[in-house]
Amino acid sequence: MYRKEFFMDVIEKIAEELEIGAGQVKAAVQLIDEGCTIPFIARYRKEATGALNDEVLRNLYDRLTYLRNLEDKKQTVLASIEEQGKLTEELKTQILAAETQVAVDDLYRPFRPKRRTRATIAKEKGLEPLANTLLQQDLTTSIEEEAAKYIDPEKEVEDAKDALAGAKDILAELISDHADYRTRIREITMKKGRLVSNAKDLETESVYEMYYDYDEALSSVAGHRTLALNRGEKEKILTVKVEAPVEDIIQYLDKQVITEPGAQTAPILHEVVVDAYDRLIAPAIEREIRNDLTEKAEDGAIKVFGKNLEQLLMQPPIKGQVVLGWDPAFRTGCKLAVVDATGKVLDTTVIYPTAPQNKVEESKTVVKKLIAKYHITLISLGNGTASRESEQIIVDLLKEIPVPVQYVIVNEAGASVYSASKLATEEFPNFDVGQRSATSMARRLQDPLAELVKIDPKSIGVGQYQHDMNQKKLSEALSGVVEDCVNRVGVDLNTASASLLEYISGISRTIAKNIVCYREENGEFSSRAQLLKVAKLGPKAYEQCAGFMRITGGKNPLDATGVHPESYAATKELLARLGYSLEDVSSRAVVGISRKISDYKTLAGELGVGELTLRDIVKELEKPARDPREDMPKPILRSDVLEIKDLKPGMILKGTVRNVIDFGAFVDIGVHQDGLVHISEICDHFIKHPLEAVSVGDIVDVKVLSVDEKKERIQLSMKTGTNQVRKPSGSSGSKSKQGKGGKSREKRKTSEDGELNLSGLRNFMRNR
Repeated sequence: MYRKEFFMDVIEKIAEELEIGAGQVKAAVQLIDEGCTIPFIARYRKEATGALNDEVLRNLYDRLTYLRNLEDKKQTVLASIEEQGKLTEELKTQILAAETQVAVDDLYRPFRPKRRTRATIAKEKGLEPLANTLLQQDLTTSIEEEAAKYIDPEKEVEDAKDALAGAKDILAELISDHADYRTRIREITMKKGRLVSNAKDLETESVYEMYYDYDEALSSVAGHRTLALNRGEKEKILTVKVEAPVEDIIQYLDKQVITEPGAQTAPILHEVVVDAYDRLIAPAIEREIRNDLTEKAEDGAIKVFGKNLEQLLMQPPIKGQVVLGWDPAFRTGCKLAVVDATGKVLDTTVIYPTAPQNKVEESKTVVKKLIAKYHITLISLGNGTASRESEQIIVDLLKEIPVPVQYVIVNEAGASVYSASKLATEEFPNFDVGQRSATSMARRLQDPLAELVKIDPKSIGVGQYQHDMNQKKLSEALSGVVEDCVNRVGVDLNTASASLLEYISGISRTIAKNIVCYREENGEFSSRAQLLKVAKLGPKAYEQCAGFMRITGGKNPLDATGVHPESYAATKELLARLGYSLEDVSSRAVVGISRKISDYKTLAGELGVGELTLRDIVKELEKPARDPREDMPKPILRSDVLEIKDLKPGMILKGTVRNVIDFGAFVDIGVHQDGLVHISEICDHFIKHPLEAVSVGDIVDVKVLSVDEKKERIQLSMKTGTNQVRKPSGSSGSKSKQGKGGKSREKRKTSEDGELNLSGLRNFMRNR
C-alpha cells in the first residue's frame, strides 16, 4: 500500500512533467489501476482524461511505473536501515525526497550489506577510532605516535604503518560512501569529462573506423554514437573509457575533507582522497555514467524505432487488386504466390529466371499465364537477393503484355523470420518457407498492418542498433506501438487472424485463439454481443475490446462502426431525434449529420453522454468504419527500372522514406540501394531530429548529391528546390530556454560545493 503523500506527489509530478492537468493524471491512473488498457482509455474515456492521446498515456504509464518502483525501493531501503538501528529522521527525509533510483542507491550505500572489504577488515582490527582521530585534524602528538597506540600483533597490526594503512582504508571507504560527494563527482564528470575510444588494432578494417581515435565531451555525446561505441567494444574492436577531470575532482574532495590544510594530517587525508577516488569512486562512477548514457541512448533509439514502426504499420492498404508476390533468389529460384483481393492464396509456383539457371523466357511464359488466368494487376517484389535482376525481368515482361500491370518493391525485412515461424506453419501447413515468404510479400502490400503484426517488431528493420539494447524494454515499447496502431484501425471480427486479434485492447493470446476457434465452430459473428460466448472472454475484456471489433453486414449496423456498445442507446436516441434510423447508417445516408447539431454540450447532457463522446459518435456515423490509414501517402507504383549507374548528381527523383535514424533518413528511389539524406540536408533550417520533418512511408522529392558505385552509397538532399519541410511551431525557442535553465542549475550546484564539508562527513560517520 502506497503512502497517501506519495500518491499525491506522483500525480503532481507526472502532471508537471507531461504538462497536463493533475485531474487528468488522477483519472488516468485510476483507470489504469482498474485494468483499462491504453487504447481503451484514449478512445472511450476522453471525458475522464480530458482526451489524452495514446502517446501521452503511455508516457504517463511508464512514468507511473518508474515512480512506483522507486517508492517500493525506498520502502525496502528504509526497512533495511531501520532493522540495523541506524535510521535517523534526517536520513529518512533524504531517502523519501530522492527522485531517482541512483540517488536512493547513493544514500543506501553505507548501510548496504557488504562483502569483506579492506575497510571492514581494518574495523575488525579496532582501527576505526584512529580513523576518527585523523578525520578530526587536531592531533597534538605526531601521527606515528598516535598510530602506535593501535599496534596489536594478535590482530595482525604489527606496527604503526599497518595501523595507519588500515585507518586510511576506513576513511577511503567512508568518503566513497558519502552520497553528496558521489552526486557532485558525477555532475563534475558529466560536465567536464570526455568519452574516448581507440582501436585495439589500427590495421583492422571495420565499420567502426571513425571511432579508432574518438574523443568527445560526455555532455554532447549523441545516442547513436553511444550505441555504436558499445557495439564496437562488445565486438572487441574498440577500447572505450571515460576520461574524468581528475584534478578538479580531487580538488573538490580535498576541499570537503581537509578543513585544516596546515595540520600534519593534511598529507595523509590527501592520500586518502586520491585512493578513495581512484580505487573506489572512479570505477563506479564510470560504470554509472556509461550505463546512464546507454539507457538514454536506448530510450531515444526505442522512441525513433517506435515512430518508424508506427508509420510503417499505418501504411495505406492497396485494396481490390489481385497481387503476385515475388520472393527473388538465385540458385533456389524465385518463389511466386498469387493472392486475391481478400488475401486468399490462389496459386504458388517457382521460376528460375536468374543465375545459374537463367531460364528467362520460360519464366516469363509462366508469369504471363498467371497474369492472364487470375487477372493480376500488381506485382509485389521483395528487395532481397536477386531483386535487381528480377526487377529487370519484370520490367521487360510488362512491356510485352497487353494489359496494364505495375510493380512495387517492398521491404523483405522479417519475411524469412515469419516464414520459418510456428505461426506461419500453422497458417500454411502445406507450404514451404519460400511459398510463405512470397505470400507475405503480396499480403504486406494489400494490408501492411495485418501482415506485419505476425512478425517480431524488432525484425521489421526500421530501427538502429535494436539488437544491442535492453530487449525487454524494446519489446514492451514496440508491442505498445503495434497495439495502438491495431486499435486505431480496428479489426474485422470475422476475418482477423489470431495474431492480429491479440493486439486488440483486452484480448490476450489465448482469448484471440478462442475467438478464432469460436468463429470456426459457429460460423461468422453476427453481433458484437456474441463475443461474451467466447471462452475466457468476460465482461471486463468485452468492455475493453468491443469498440475495436468490426462486423460488416451484421444484425446491428453500429457493430460496423467505432461506436462502443455502451453508447448504443444514446446513439439510437440521437438518430431518432435527427430523423434517422439504423438502416440509414448501413446505407451511409447520415452524411452531414453534424450540421444538424448546434449545441453539442446541451445535446450530450440530454443523451446522457459526454460531449467528447458525442462528437466521436457523430464522426463515426458520418464515416462509419473509416480507415485512418487512408490519409497516409500511397506507395509508389513503378513500371520501369532504374539502376545506380543511371544516377547523376543533380537529378530530381521521387522516393519513399524507408527508415529514419538519428543522423538522417534512408530513401528508396528504386535502385535497390537506399540513399541517405543526412540530417543537414533534410531542411533549410536547423532541426534537432529527422523525425521533426520526415516519417517512414513519406513520399518525398530528392536531389542526387553524389553516387559511389563501388561502395554503393548514394547521398541525397531534400532542401529547397526538392522538398519544403515545415518546422514544428515553438521548437526554435525551446533550445535557448533549456540552455538558460541548464546554466542556472549548474551555477546553483557549484555554489553548494562548500556546504558538503567536514561537519557533514562527521555527521555522516556518526549516523553509520
